[in-house]
Amino acid sequence: MKSPYTGLKPNRFWRTGVSEAHPLTVPDLYAKKFAIAASDKIATAGSCFAQHVANYLRTNGFSVIDFEPSPHFLSPETAKAFGYGIYSARYGNIYTVRQLLQLAQDADSGTVDPLNIWTKGDRFYDALRPNIEPDGFDSPEEATVLREQHLAKVKRLLRRMNVFIFTLGLTEAWVDKRTGRVFPTAPGTIAGDFDPDVYEFKNFTYDEIYEDFVEFRDLICARNRELKIILTVSPVPLTATATDNHVLVATTYSKSVLRAVAGSLADTYSNVDYFPSYEMIASPWSKGFFYESNMREVNSGGVAAVMRVFFDQHGAIETPAPGETLSEEARPEATSERRPRRSRERTPRAERPRPATEETAGERRGKRPNKRAPRAERQIAAAEGAQPEAASERRRRHKRVPRAERQMAAEGTQPEAASKRRQRRERAPRAERLIAADGTQPEAASERRRKRANERTPRAERQMAAAEGTDSAGERRRRRPEERVPDAQRQRHERPSRAEAKAARAEVKATRVKGKATQAKSKATKGKATKSKATRAKAKAEPTEAKADEVVCEDILLEAFNT
Repeated sequence: MKSPYTGLKPNRFWRTGVSEAHPLTVPDLYAKKFAIAASDKIATAGSCFAQHVANYLRTNGFSVIDFEPSPHFLSPETAKAFGYGIYSARYGNIYTVRQLLQLAQDADSGTVDPLNIWTKGDRFYDALRPNIEPDGFDSPEEATVLREQHLAKVKRLLRRMNVFIFTLGLTEAWVDKRTGRVFPTAPGTIAGDFDPDVYEFKNFTYDEIYEDFVEFRDLICARNRELKIILTVSPVPLTATATDNHVLVATTYSKSVLRAVAGSLADTYSNVDYFPSYEMIASPWSKGFFYESNMREVNSGGVAAVMRVFFDQHGAIETPAPGETLSEEARPEATSERRPRRSRERTPRAERPRPATEETAGERRGKRPNKRAPRAERQIAAAEGAQPEAASERRRRHKRVPRAERQMAAEGTQPEAASKRRQRRERAPRAERLIAADGTQPEAASERRRKRANERTPRAERQMAAAEGTDSAGERRRRRPEERVPDAQRQRHERPSRAEAKAARAEVKATRVKGKATQAKSKATKGKATKSKATRAKAKAEPTEAKADEVVCEDILLEAFNT
């Protein structure tokens, strides 16, 4: 009796292909549809699991392009917090195919809708990628401008990439009723406010997801005909569901629909391939071995196992198993297919062998104890054919001398060292040095200071001396020592004693008091004159007041009589 399952490969049966196979050594699980060349420019996008794929591709030598790289001054941790270096552009997580399609359409048209700016307090957020600015923007204009720049970079990315790896994450999404815009997060989760009249929940079906991706593929391939696409399904379950089902049921529906769409696309289009990362992580075969304790996040061992299967087909280096680290000895052989090995390992300079005839720097310095001579001396020595004098020898013979003395020494005389010149005499003033140029010995400054016995006369004494016709201190200093004023004559111009100065100040004070008294007496005299004028005015006013009183009395009597 013959069966169509007779003679099939072991990986076609559950017992030999799954239950008896180890999760880390899965044979024939994936067969590539097309090759990825070393020169292919790879772009990545999708859900959280796509981040791990991009990191492994970079680590293993693939050319993963980044059209929005991080500024050089940001640390790796800060750059990741602001959305740099995670994907090939700074678009954040793309969970649904509808969101991917709308991003490509916006990049192609350059459209920026101001309705897609959310607020949180006094900060503003790009609703289509709210995670890229943890603290938001200062103004909606800033968010709009950066959105326009981002779309320009995405447009270039979609036209220049050769391989596009996209991870399908969710079927659930939140949609703006007014525009049909799909958001990566629900309003009010990171920023914005949820309004049921504006936003609605959407759980995409198989047909909607399939049609959205076909439209995306046609849009991109119209300008990038050689594009190759690799689809994966994220094995990360839903954090929460907005449906009426249990989160486990909602997760199973979402992943099943996405897996079915990816398989149908791979079967329909020759430039679309499916990589079974979801099956390796989420199936019963792995027994939950590749999840963290929360049974949601994929651990590093699961990512390594998945990428090992991928690289087995695409010719990259072997990824380390969980707990393993690829040794430095094995790394050059593993990368030999993509990066040719050097002819010899680079040896430190100190350990490199050198010819027996080669001299070391110390030996060369021992043969040439003198340092390099100045250029002028080297030129003279070259003309005479002699060995130039070393600068060190010249400095030991005499210290550097002034230019004038060097010129004198050039005539044949030996210049005098500056140190000996300073020991012999102190530096004279410029005027005396000019006088000494004729050959006489200039007088040292210290000698001149010792000869000046008189200090400068105060200004008051100089004025008194000028009035009396006597000599000032300056004139006395300018005189020759033999013409100086005798001590008896200088005593007349000495500073007055303390008693004399006190008497002079008292006289000045008395003069001031006398002046103030004179001013007070003058004011008193003016006051008496003013008082006399007031008395005369009062005398004139008294008859007038008497007459007024008489008139009042007459009026009173007349009124009383009439009554």
